[in-house]
Amino acid sequence: MNVTPQSWPCPLCDRPCTGRVHDGCQAKVDENLAALPALYVELEDALQPGRRGDGGRTGTRTAPIPCNESVLDLRARGGIEGVLTSWEDDVRDTLDWDLRPFRGDVQQTVIGAAAFLRLQVPWIVTEHPAAREFADELRHIAGQARRLITGEAPPRRVTVVCPCGGTMRVTLDTPGARCPGCERQYGHTEVLQLPAAERRIAA
Repeated sequence: MNVTPQSWPCPLCDRPCTGRVHDGCQAKVDENLAALPALYVELEDALQPGRRGDGGRTGTRTAPIPCNESVLDLRARGGIEGVLTSWEDDVRDTLDWDLRPFRGDVQQTVIGAAAFLRLQVPWIVTEHPAAREFADELRHIAGQARRLITGEAPPRRVTVVCPCGGTMRVTLDTPGARCPGCERQYGHTEVLQLPAAERRIAA
């Protein structure tokens, strides 16, 4: 007699899973964590939008190109550093561990916090009550950094409809959204599974 393996929703994507979490989902979390220190460094070249492709010309009399504020925000304290350290602090507090040590400047803090969190990924994705928020936030900030580095256009927004009739504007990178009608909080996977709003054609 064939026995169907028991399955339940993966905490990171809601799809049926016979283990505690999909290997691929866990690997993606680790991949984003591993990439963030390098992305932080690469963002320095994206601070000035016209810096690349100038052929190395210097000494021009034109006004300097203003810094890209989105890049500046990610590289400042509270950007990539803030996301990683807030999760490290949360993990340390949840496990009743020592407070996060001082590691130096922003880049050193990003490297240290990412390394710490990578070691805790197996526990976070299977035990932490906010595992999905953790995965979604990492995916969002890593995706944002990659787009700023490559110059890729931001993802297209679409309007989805909650069963209550409320609408939300989301993208493929949206970590989650709260319905303004019934105030239900949707995770990344849940909100992308909602039906798209029908476009109204003007008479």
